[in-house]
Amino acid sequence: MTIRNICIYGAGALGGAFAARIASGLGEEVNVSVVARGAHLAAIREKGLTVAKGGSDAPPLHVRVAATSDPSELPKQDLVITGLKGHQLAEAAEGLAGLTKDGTRVIMILNGIPWWYFHRDEESGHAERQLPELDPDGELWRLVGPERVLGCVAYQGAEVIAPGTVRLNGDGRFFLGEPSGDLSRDLVTIADLLGRAGLTIIPTQRIRDAIWTKLMGNAAYNPISALTRGLMNSIMENPPLVEQIGKVMAETKAVGEALGAVFSSGVQEELGRSGGFGPVRTSMLQDLIAGKPLEIVPLTGMVVALGKLAGVPTPTCETVLALTVQLDRENLKK
Repeated sequence: MTIRNICIYGAGALGGAFAARIASGLGEEVNVSVVARGAHLAAIREKGLTVAKGGSDAPPLHVRVAATSDPSELPKQDLVITGLKGHQLAEAAEGLAGLTKDGTRVIMILNGIPWWYFHRDEESGHAERQLPELDPDGELWRLVGPERVLGCVAYQGAEVIAPGTVRLNGDGRFFLGEPSGDLSRDLVTIADLLGRAGLTIIPTQRIRDAIWTKLMGNAAYNPISALTRGLMNSIMENPPLVEQIGKVMAETKAVGEALGAVFSSGVQEELGRSGGFGPVRTSMLQDLIAGKPLEIVPLTGMVVALGKLAGVPTPTCETVLALTVQLDRENLKK
């Protein structure tokens, strides 16, 4: 696989960080372009893209990249990396498909259950099942194609703090894997390329395990932070909230295990690790404050939906889901 043209589709917080690291780390080896919108796009076009690392004395990373709101203006790509959230992807299916050619791979950086989840899944008993909750008209499956996808699970806090400027929290690491579980030549080539750009890439043969392990936290922290408007450190100092978080985690873990996932940690271990978080705003809280639609369905919504599919009860998740859906409705009325 030869990678010359790379497009980051959705260059917000995490997507913008990827674009800057790749453009800076690989220089003229690749052509980097981004698809963005609004004031963020205008700032990238005018001043470039800036990425700063919170709590670090290192100077911000600043790059110039080709930027557009219309993917049809760009040439066909060798690699597309999506920074869109799961509830935003379906409407981008046509734009994403227009960037692909024979051999193009698409890295989907997503929280929660992805639309391609059951593609070549030999452990759940639901191989090739499509998920209309995430791909209502099947356009992602039909136009982009699950066979192009490399799943990506990101452990990297990021926030757009001003148009054209992204702040990272801590050092990121990214699990990358084929839905089939193969350590394919494409996977190895792309992991090597991104590693040379300075990104910490961890190829895995069990990308679904990584998806569920992260979802165990995201299904709890994201909606509860939005409902309470609490920062992570504040939430974890509240014992009744921690108890509810633990219940959401336990239900999420039970659903994942019923579908064949193997978790690298248990609920108590995850809660203990979360106690070390600082005053961090979750991505859902960031969206709530900005008046954006919330990323509900790929997270808690799919825990509930897949729980029904697997016959696993999820009463706490159902309550959190109902409350968060209403919060989203009320927030979008403003």
